[in-house]
Amino acid sequence: MNNDDVIWQIINRSFCSFMVKTKTGNFCRNENNVTGLCNRHSCPLANSQYATVKEKDGIIFLFLKEPERVPYPGKQWERIKLSRNKKQALEQIKKHMLYWDNWIISRVKQRFFRIRDNLKNMRRLALARQKKLEPVNRKIERRELRREEKALRVARVERTVEQELLERLRASTSSKEIYNIDQSAFEKALETEEMEEVDEEFEEESEAEEEVDEDVVYTSDSEVEDIEDLVEVEEEDAEEREANLVLAGPSKKRKVTIAYEKDD
Repeated sequence: MNNDDVIWQIINRSFCSFMVKTKTGNFCRNENNVTGLCNRHSCPLANSQYATVKEKDGIIFLFLKEPERVPYPGKQWERIKLSRNKKQALEQIKKHMLYWDNWIISRVKQRFFRIRDNLKNMRRLALARQKKLEPVNRKIERRELRREEKALRVARVERTVEQELLERLRASTSSKEIYNIDQSAFEKALETEEMEEVDEEFEEESEAEEEVDEDVVYTSDSEVEDIEDLVEVEEEDAEEREANLVLAGPSKKRKVTIAYEKDD
């Protein structure tokens, strides 16, 4: 125990590579420290009898340090695998630390519970869906943005030219007034105008056919025979009138006498 006191005096008063000094207190960065604090009870270097809990590859181990193994650095820590079951792991800790100080036993149990909760959270996050982050080259991204902006500008220009051509065609302006305009846009405008005219003509023809269908009157066979008889009678009357005119000959001219009044 005297050696432990000497080690602590040197560490506390001079220098320790694991010590971190802050305004609120001193902390220890040694992985075997059971509390993370820099004090006499928690220091793993100044205590020949010490215990801690660590996790490796998802398995929790209990590490024990005994005074008998202090002179042998390779065998200084005894490693004991703890069960995944909570009750069985606590029984193992109690069994291997039967005659130890209650303070160190309680700190070991607290560290065991904390590590166990961290493993549960890690398994839950591993099973949950996570977003896959892919690196993006800034140069390629800027190039794509410039191309998109250029394509949008070209589309807007084509649309404005198309509208202008349609307005000129509707106003019946001459084609000589069109200068420096893309031929494809002009052809598109003409095609759209022709399609509209064809649609209008088709609609007019369909309307005319509907009107003709409305004027048609359907008759029966007897009515058709009566109409044919009337037509034959009218033709016979017309032939008789022509024959009478031929037999009568030219008409006699009437004599006209003119009487003059004499002045007294």
